[in-house]
Amino acid sequence: MATPTTNLIEIKVPSGRTVRAELVRPRGDEKAAGIVLIHEWWGLNYEMRAIAADMAGRGYHALAVDLFEGQLAREVNRARELMSAVDPSKARETLVSWVDWLRNAPDSNGKVATLGFCFGGAWSLNASLATPVDATVIYYGNVKKSADELKTLEGPVLGHFGQLDQSINVQMVDGFRAALEAARKPHEIYVYEANHAFARKEGPNFEPNSAALAEKRTLAFLERYLNPRE
Repeated sequence: MATPTTNLIEIKVPSGRTVRAELVRPRGDEKAAGIVLIHEWWGLNYEMRAIAADMAGRGYHALAVDLFEGQLAREVNRARELMSAVDPSKARETLVSWVDWLRNAPDSNGKVATLGFCFGGAWSLNASLATPVDATVIYYGNVKKSADELKTLEGPVLGHFGQLDQSINVQMVDGFRAALEAARKPHEIYVYEANHAFARKEGPNFEPNSAALAEKRTLAFLERYLNPRE
């Protein structure tokens, strides 16, 4: 049986910039749904690559984008510096372009989700506000949005957050849930007895039980909206 394969992909976005991402293709020749995977503020590191490989192993085209253009952080100050240097308009253009590319790839079934962690969780939502996607998954990303700002959402949202998180706190999460309800957008929002970045296996806040439950819910959510049964 063939194993997932990884390819470096380059495309030009409408402004003329060249952007790069790593695409991990699933086994087999059948058409499959795509997932735009967006990294934490550490950049496109081995942990994100491992998640992409896992998603490909589950039958998805996993496209790991790089909003830091090859730069990585290994300590907090550098991570904050890289995150702050991101131009929101460029990041939005990059993600919209990747969603379009993945949806129209020859081996795509036409369905695409966004999935991101921390910095990438916020951009998972931002990408879905900028262009239609079939599902949005957010792991503890900044979700401070009004109902009016959420009106362009076209697909359901799944959010995972930590009760002990002081940055993406419960008040922000409650406000996000209320805004989604006011905007009448389908959603599943879960809060775990965990801290920020509880799903990062190599991180100090890793909480295995919460991470496992969040993963189970994510996989079920993606299956429901990316692989609908006739």
